[in-house]
Amino acid sequence: MFSKGKLSIVILLFLAGVINYLDRSALSITAPFIQKDLDLSATQMGIIFSSFSIGYAVFNFLGGIASDRFGAKRTLLAAMIVWSLFSGAVALAVGFISLMIIRVIFGMGEGPLSTTINKMVNNWFPSNQRASIIGITSSGTTLGGAISGPIVGFIALSYNWQISFICIMAIGLIWSFFWWKFVKEKPRTQNFKVLPTPEDPESTLNEKKSLTFYLKQKTILFTAFAFFAYNYILFFFLTWFPSYLVKARGMSIKDMSIISVIPWVFGFIGLAVGGLVSDWVFKKFAGKGILFSRKIVLVICLFISAVCIGIAGLVTTIPSAVTLVALSVFFLYLTGAIYWAIIQDVVDKHNVGSVGGFMHFLANIAGIIGPTLTGYIVQTSGTFTIAFLLAGGIAIIASLAVIRFVQPINHKIKI
Repeated sequence: MFSKGKLSIVILLFLAGVINYLDRSALSITAPFIQKDLDLSATQMGIIFSSFSIGYAVFNFLGGIASDRFGAKRTLLAAMIVWSLFSGAVALAVGFISLMIIRVIFGMGEGPLSTTINKMVNNWFPSNQRASIIGITSSGTTLGGAISGPIVGFIALSYNWQISFICIMAIGLIWSFFWWKFVKEKPRTQNFKVLPTPEDPESTLNEKKSLTFYLKQKTILFTAFAFFAYNYILFFFLTWFPSYLVKARGMSIKDMSIISVIPWVFGFIGLAVGGLVSDWVFKKFAGKGILFSRKIVLVICLFISAVCIGIAGLVTTIPSAVTLVALSVFFLYLTGAIYWAIIQDVVDKHNVGSVGGFMHFLANIAGIIGPTLTGYIVQTSGTFTIAFLLAGGIAIIASLAVIRFVQPINHKIKI
């Protein structure tokens, strides 16, 4: 199916996603230990969770610009080295301030991942395969989240939580060597072209527009809003779900580290097949255009995810809560490749990294707001119910906004 060069790209990008979420999920798995050892309140823990996204969101955009200017290969290599080192640095934290600073820089390192994946896929694959490839490569993130619970939980219980961060740092540095050694920025020859679509039959998106042209488009802004809602649910699950199982449901840390795998497995399946579903819908309804196929998957799946996460906050048993969260994560991740695919479909190849990074920056403001707001809600109300309902409500509004505002971009407008 793939040439040797393309297969290396797919495998290493997939593994980068695994490492990314193994690193990122480690804090939420070890949060009960860290909160106790460093004497942190729920609000402080929420700020620690959010501090990651301060650096992460900014470098979503800067990482996208860097991938356009310096290449995705170099940008991702630098990013992996930085986030791996500062993942290990968590073991050195001695209090609230030091941990917050480490997490901000760690987030800066992880920021360019998705934009560099998007750029590499744009460099190596034709447009009718990109959603599928983005879905496959990005599904590594959910696998990383799935294995984080058992691996990090086992190390933390058997040794201490600091050792777990040292181990995952080493994994990232090993990946960096293979990425530098075996990956090229672009194939020697590109024997594919951007396919014209019914939305824009004359433009092949090869003509460069200014970055500001795209940043003012409603399609970009409301795709970013939908991605914001996606990330609000994702970060709620990623940061607070393990603590919810321990504090609200009374589970032991050992049981929590195992149960938390279930939603991640569902998410892995959803993200892996989401792009395939979108590309299949496009082939099935080719006459309606590629953007139509993206919107169908995005609107339906984001709406269902929102309903599931909202109801999860109202149920009273552990099995029903875990099942609903797992379903929410599954449908959420079905949309995971779509946001990036829309950027691929409507943005010229010269601006794919920058515009994708801008969208990702706006989307990850949810990672700054959500965890801190959740911590405040939990501390003041003594329950997670309102936090669940808020996450669902934001996603419902976003899914409806996509129907109205995500439309084809007129590239014939003079700038």
